[in-house]
Amino acid sequence: QVHLVESGGGLVQAGGSLRLSCTASGSTFSFYMGWFRRAPGKERDFVAAIGSAGRLTNYADSVKGRFTISRDNAKNTVYLKMNNLKPEDTAVYYCARRTNFSFNYQFEKSYGDWGQGTQVTVSS
Repeated sequence: QVHLVESGGGLVQAGGSLRLSCTASGSTFSFYMGWFRRAPGKERDFVAAIGSAGRLTNYADSVKGRFTISRDNAKNTVYLKMNNLKPEDTAVYYCARRTNFSFNYQFEKSYGDWGQGTQVTVSS
């Protein structure tokens, strides 16, 4: 089992930036990774995903052009750089390791290991 720990969340004004980190332990880091978020009162939604080598990335339409997912396999870490943040980006952000490739990368079912989440709050 892989243990995932997110960090980097916080309170930021609209238009600001944050960089989230997700560090993995327990195994080698050649995984397909994703970021999801859960806004208050809503389902957990897909945000971004990245292939094991970092060349393949995918984004939700709502964050495309503002968020960038990247990784440093030497540090067992995946990042989510968030620019031009909006109040609607307020959520708990989770990183996850993709384990079931029978499902599309946008679905939670495709991911088997999850971090505890980090809160991002964007004030207007």
